[in-house]
Amino acid sequence: MKIAIDCRMYSQSGIGTYLREILPYILKEKYEFLLIGDMDKIGHLEYENIEILHCKIPIFSVKEAIGFPVKKINECDKFYTPNYNIPWGIKIPIFSTIHDVVFLDMPEITNSYIGFKIRKLFLKRAVKISEVIFTVSNFSKSRIEKYFGIEKKKNVTGNGISNHIIEHKHQIYDKNYNEDYIIFVGNFKKNKGLKILLDAFEIAKKNGYNKKLIIVGSLENFRTKDDVVLNYIKKFSRGDVIFTGYVNDEKLREMISNAFALVQPSLYEGFGIPPLEALFLGTEAIVSDIEVFKEVYSDLPVRYFKTEDSKNLAEVLIKLKRESRDLYEMREFILRKFSYEKIAQIIINDLGKH
Repeated sequence: MKIAIDCRMYSQSGIGTYLREILPYILKEKYEFLLIGDMDKIGHLEYENIEILHCKIPIFSVKEAIGFPVKKINECDKFYTPNYNIPWGIKIPIFSTIHDVVFLDMPEITNSYIGFKIRKLFLKRAVKISEVIFTVSNFSKSRIEKYFGIEKKKNVTGNGISNHIIEHKHQIYDKNYNEDYIIFVGNFKKNKGLKILLDAFEIAKKNGYNKKLIIVGSLENFRTKDDVVLNYIKKFSRGDVIFTGYVNDEKLREMISNAFALVQPSLYEGFGIPPLEALFLGTEAIVSDIEVFKEVYSDLPVRYFKTEDSKNLAEVLIKLKRESRDLYEMREFILRKFSYEKIAQIIINDLGKH
């Protein structure tokens, strides 16, 4: 059997990370593979059972719809994509991962009405033509079923811990809490809840909170429909809120490891990985009490606050103290429950059966 895999998002964050982490486990299987993507991004992959089809066509583009190299793909037996942008003309069985339907539940995060309609069209089509839909949480599965029905088979794979985090599982960082900080990791879209965190941080500072807030990202690349969040930032004394700009995996791991707490104030997620990475690295994790976080973190020692309640988050920030835990035991639990190797096996098993 030969499986075609869409790798155009390989170098990106989010879905790209998911693809990079599961791909090595998938490619170890006995099948042959056709990888579709930019040779500059995936050409380093060296496996005897792969063939690379160079393709730089952007996702969700007109060219993707009318100019995708489907002839070569249709010579394969199965097609897998880690997203729901499936090019037209593919005639072999299709398998796709849909991580969330956030833009349907929160249409205001979409840049334009046309963009919303295009994404909805792609998503509806992906659900219709996929043999199996993989998703990362029971919450996401329920939202897909709400919009598109329950007839199609859906398999919940969960999510995982990246290898650059796992490589340091035997390391215990020596934390210094005399001059520490809390950290936010994520993009600046409304569903990430950064405004809630900034509001809570302001309340906490007025009550003597002496920690800084580090936001991983660039202020220059800040995207928002209004100036609300930017105006919040201007309220703080210089140095209280720090934007890091781009950081690589090693630096991000170090920053999370040395933070007092990671805060994930999301209004909506399909899964939410940063708190999992924080716990693995021995850092406290504060999360909103949205449904998916209660699902994912039900057996882990996160601190919840009421979603969109800045005062409650401020209270949690002020009262939070570091707990003494068996870090090795917690890491082993996380690795057993959240594994990209397990995810890859679920996907390859379904590809082999259908």
